[in-house]
Amino acid sequence: MPNLSQHSTVTEHQDFSTDHESAENTVLMQLQRIIEQRLLTARFQPIVEMQNGDILGYEGLIRGPSDSPLHSPINLFKAASEHQLTVTVEHLCRRVVLEQFAAQKLPGKLFLNVSPECLIQRDVRYGETLDYIHQLGINPDRVIIELTEYQPTHDYGLLCEAVFHYREMGFEIAIDDLGEGFSSLRLWSELKPDYVKIDMHFIQGIDHDSVKAQFVRSIQSIAEKSGTRVIAEGIETQAELLTVRELGVACGQGYHIARPHPTPTRAISAEVAKVLTANGQYTPRKATGSYEQTIAVEKILKTSPTIPSTMLNNQVDDIFLQNPKLQIIPVVDDGVPVGIINRYHMIDRFARPYQRELYGKKSCKVFMDPHAVVVDKNTSMQDVSHIIVETNPDHLINGIIITDQGKYIGICTGPDLMREITQMQITAARYANPLTQLPGNVPINQHIDQLLEKNQPFCACYCDLDHFKPFNDVYGYRRGDDIIQLTSEILKQHCDPQIDFVGHIGGDDFIILFRSEDWEQRCKAILETFEREIQHFYSNEDRERGGYLSEDRQGKKVFYPLVSLSLGVVKSSQNRFYSHHQISLAASDAKKQSKKIHGNSLFVDRRQEIPSHLVL
Repeated sequence: MPNLSQHSTVTEHQDFSTDHESAENTVLMQLQRIIEQRLLTARFQPIVEMQNGDILGYEGLIRGPSDSPLHSPINLFKAASEHQLTVTVEHLCRRVVLEQFAAQKLPGKLFLNVSPECLIQRDVRYGETLDYIHQLGINPDRVIIELTEYQPTHDYGLLCEAVFHYREMGFEIAIDDLGEGFSSLRLWSELKPDYVKIDMHFIQGIDHDSVKAQFVRSIQSIAEKSGTRVIAEGIETQAELLTVRELGVACGQGYHIARPHPTPTRAISAEVAKVLTANGQYTPRKATGSYEQTIAVEKILKTSPTIPSTMLNNQVDDIFLQNPKLQIIPVVDDGVPVGIINRYHMIDRFARPYQRELYGKKSCKVFMDPHAVVVDKNTSMQDVSHIIVETNPDHLINGIIITDQGKYIGICTGPDLMREITQMQITAARYANPLTQLPGNVPINQHIDQLLEKNQPFCACYCDLDHFKPFNDVYGYRRGDDIIQLTSEILKQHCDPQIDFVGHIGGDDFIILFRSEDWEQRCKAILETFEREIQHFYSNEDRERGGYLSEDRQGKKVFYPLVSLSLGVVKSSQNRFYSHHQISLAASDAKKQSKKIHGNSLFVDRRQEIPSHLVL
């Protein structure tokens, strides 16, 4: 007897295959109709500057026909990929977005989504997009090519070449969905984009997820060092918006700011604007070198043999052969450095056919790097590292030439510089306050003793918050931490980073070691700024009545005034103070006097120095 069950299964499989083929044909027909009739529309979502609410530009998004299963861009590009039409569809999307952006005369920049696959197509002429945007009246410096991965990128060399060509034409580059893509971190390293977008996974819920917050901090730190601007995608709540802003992220995008729309807003809502403009000038910023122990590059100076630029390459080669451990030779004419010669670069060139015959008897300037980093001996090592990052990291291999009033005195090597900076960072981190990253008690005491030892006049200003504990009880420790950080930023802003020192003693206590002559005006500016900015931390009701109710240590309800700042200043002078202990006690006494004054207050201990004949 025939196996009816088996026959039924075969029939069902055939029916399924037929249905599947029919569905695929329907999708292909719809895709072809979309391409032929240009049935795509653009949506534009604003990207805003997090520090002032200005619109940086718009990301151009695409939608298929509303009555089609290809309305969603995910389905649209999936179908295009399955039918080998990705490049065709992408080009159509690009044109539609550009046309509608130009037609609406939208302000700012346009973030244009492009896949690496499309960007590196060898049959695509690099100038095609440039010609088209010129026809539309858009300058290329307003267009940012946003690289979005739909599949892994393998040919990084070809991609870098394509990016280089687009940059040469005036376009900027952005990487989309950092942290989500197949190789986004490598793309960042290889392409050195102008913008990176953090994937929305790391933004949503960031206000109560410490791991996501740390991820964003790390990305922000890399971005600051590489000159890249960070954009946070997927901001959907006010809490996320505030958290991202507090982390120092430059730009934001998401439904809470504005949804994608065919005719997008040209200004953000009053609600969002209020959040972004509050405390706008006190965004987290990296403390300058004055807040860390600054060490001059002279500390790691090494002497090295030098040669004049007239020396022949054969002679330089002999020097390297006679000194196997010698890696670099500075080229110096009449005491002035003119360049540097790297051992491996020269040996590599001489190893090539006919190079020795061609260049052996020519000046060493042929193989010399004329753009060597040259710094004064008093330049801090932190500044030297910034110079190298901003110019060319290859200088770490060649080393740095050190001068004194323009005259050569020695060199320092890249490994020595990195080793010393790493040790400085370890020391700074060991004694820094974890919340504000300001120097703690050990570096504070060291700095005071150094000033006293050098007989440098200064004013010690003890800074203490009043009524801070009840604020923590009512508003929560997170808002309390925000006030601590705000205070830190205000103190730093009103100090001269070149000569003043700001330290965090602990809790809500800070100290400033002023060497600025206008220290008293700076203190008054600190109090005025604090009084204005602290208002943002209270509800409307508490602001109106000038305080809030909280329980004291006995559990009784007590009315507390708004948090205020007390400054107590003591001036150092010869024959009065000899150690940080004495300065600490005197500044603490001045602070106690200041706290007796209601509200934001300044007390200056103006007692004269002790006459020398009375000093025991």
